Amino acid sequence: MGKQEFEIYTLRFNAVICSEMGTKNLFYYIFSLVRVLLYPFALIYGAVVWLRNRMYDTKVFSSIEFSIPVITVGNLSTGGTGKTPHVEYLVRLMEYQYQAATMSRGYKRHTQGFMVADDQSNALRIGDEPMQYHMKYPDLVVSVAEERMIGIPALLQRRPDIDVIILDDAYQHRSVKPGFSILITDFSKPFYKDHILPFGSLREGRSAYKRANVIIVSKCPLTLSQADAKAIEVKINPQTGQKVFFTGIQYDRPLNFVTDEPVALEGSNVILVCGIARPEPLIAYVKSKAADVHTLPYNDHHYFVSSDLEEIKETYDNWQVPNKIILTTEKDAARLQLHFDKLREWGITIAVLPITVSVLLNKSIEFNTLVMNYVEQAVAEHNEYGGLGA
Repeated sequence: MGKQEFEIYTLRFNAVICSEMGTKNLFYYIFSLVRVLLYPFALIYGAVVWLRNRMYDTKVFSSIEFSIPVITVGNLSTGGTGKTPHVEYLVRLMEYQYQAATMSRGYKRHTQGFMVADDQSNALRIGDEPMQYHMKYPDLVVSVAEERMIGIPALLQRRPDIDVIILDDAYQHRSVKPGFSILITDFSKPFYKDHILPFGSLREGRSAYKRANVIIVSKCPLTLSQADAKAIEVKINPQTGQKVFFTGIQYDRPLNFVTDEPVALEGSNVILVCGIARPEPLIAYVKSKAADVHTLPYNDHHYFVSSDLEEIKETYDNWQVPNKIILTTEKDAARLQLHFDKLREWGITIAVLPITVSVLLNKSIEFNTLVMNYVEQAVAEHNEYGGLGA
């Protein structure tokens, strides 16, 4: 067993307890049956989180605010709301006007501390989502740091040319006060219908939505009506100055994992390899396009090892149908990149399905203007101030 293989096995072993229950297995049903017993623990956890937030609100705990524009993208729940494509939306929005950087904690990476992605980076070193950003946007500065309060000054010291920083999944990281905060909630499970951990999936109480500048309801049907959107907005009850937007997922044409050439999904028999939270919309989309679909599901942020590759290859070899392809997500591809040479040796078509988000109900210009106006004003103030500034 090589060092990289050992690291993946170790990482998976350490992550078993906190892995997402994305598949409807026996443990999921057991969890559902005993969920009511967890309610007292939810009360205790909620009280602790409320006290922590209260300490920040009353300035007992201090938050540092940087003069450089800092945008936070996060959620109240434990995952699956689609933060990554929304971060990418912001990156594309600003890429021709500003030097943007992302900072993530690097979930499930096998390193610690502050790092900036480079040619030696992989998913084990910086995490799968940062690696996805690094692979897709060569001009983007991708960084990871558990403590953003320490990471941001380190990043600016390394790259003083940065104009704006996007903090990925940092809504609860209150030691840094962002200049602009985006909260994302899933259309199928909005925060106002959810409960705090461990009774539900919220990291903090529902009222925490009030800290956001913008609330995005993600993964909406592309045909969402004005009436349905208005009904959801009423339930959210946005505060004065808050804006609510609705976004939907759109899938682009798959690209070959090895060559980056387009791959036809229509008419193909697809082995879908996916280790993401809430894969149901993806599965439904692929089934609507492909001739037939065989799904190989894995846990969210799953790191593939030799036995997984053997399972994928055996499934491919034993499925006696024509026009077979293996299809996976961009996030899974960032982890499969660790086995790039082996997968290339297979000599079969492995495709990656890109996704983007679109702002619905003809509100994209309003959303873009809101973000860019903040960045433009903050950049001007930062240049005038000439420092990090707290």
